[in-house]
Amino acid sequence: MDSEALLRPFDLAGQTRVVFGPGALARLPELVRERGAKSVVLVTDRGLVEAGHARRAEELLASTGAAVLVEADVSEDPAAEEVARCAAAARLFSVDLFVGLGGGSALDTAKAAAMLVTSGGRMQDLWGHGKTRAPVVPTIAIPTTAGTGAEVQRYALVTDEASDQKMACGAADAAPRVALLDPELTLSMPRRVSEHTALDALGHALETAVTKARTPLSDLFAHEAFRLLAGNYERVLERPSDLAARAALQLGACWAGLAIEHSMLGAAHSLANPVSARVPLAHGCAVGLMLPHVVRFNAELPAVRARYAELGALLPGEGEPFERLLAFLERALELTGVAQALSCQGLGEDDLPALAEIAARQWTAQFNPRPVGRVEFERILRSALHGARSKLC
Repeated sequence: MDSEALLRPFDLAGQTRVVFGPGALARLPELVRERGAKSVVLVTDRGLVEAGHARRAEELLASTGAAVLVEADVSEDPAAEEVARCAAAARLFSVDLFVGLGGGSALDTAKAAAMLVTSGGRMQDLWGHGKTRAPVVPTIAIPTTAGTGAEVQRYALVTDEASDQKMACGAADAAPRVALLDPELTLSMPRRVSEHTALDALGHALETAVTKARTPLSDLFAHEAFRLLAGNYERVLERPSDLAARAALQLGACWAGLAIEHSMLGAAHSLANPVSARVPLAHGCAVGLMLPHVVRFNAELPAVRARYAELGALLPGEGEPFERLLAFLERALELTGVAQALSCQGLGEDDLPALAEIAARQWTAQFNPRPVGRVEFERILRSALHGARSKLC
């Protein structure tokens, strides 16, 4: 680690208790009783209702004697109005604890509703950090995917319907009080969801390892996250019932989420947001498609290339570590079967200026290790448009 990063301060407060292990969901009643909760809102989605996970969680919550309200209409990339409806129902229910069960969308909806219940107003009023007007209702987060790391973050990502902009809304007390990690819950993930969420988590590990805001603490989380994720990504796709591999991805995603808390993200996420809003690509897939191009762009700075090489050195194989990293990213994308050129996704040269303009306004852009604005984003997009060194459609 360079001297500048070594001298960068951090504050580790242990804001989220992490409870991990196969079968850990059974500890939910104990954790709820510890908080003395009497009125619990379970935030989840229809897929988890169909998988039976939501029913099991509801029964465990009910066993504590608490009243339980299930909000199961969470959609991918939750919008502000959706969060407002959840918060309104929770307020009428006199909620004193939210439980988020699902992927990042369910966890973010639970955290955002927890902020809105006590602060009132609209989610747009809470865009940024520290804009809540009262203590946030506590949350327990139970991830059923291995991607966003939202279970340990104080920010919730909510879409503003008017601008299609992702709003990062955060507060010091908005991070879940408990992250309950049970790798058995991830066994039911379809292959496509496993691919996309893991690509998102890999993007978190890669970007947090090189941002301007990185610290000695974020480096610890980012490097261990990358080791776990990269070492088990293909294994999970080949053997989806491999619980140890699933556990590694879930822990890797969690550690990457903690890295974000101390390091923020960069250009790949700035680009993925407008791209996935324009074409039907899952967020994690869009992040994955951007990563090789952003890595090459950033690596034109020798110091940043060296940081990427530290991650590449964690990968098996021969050759220069930086090139091993690029080869791994391209292999990870090939396994998804998604065409890697943006032109294959329906984008053309005329789309680039508008996408670059939106990317330049994303809050993550300021933390990229190499300065990026509209011109630089357009250059990266042009590389991604034609697939660079990867195969076309």
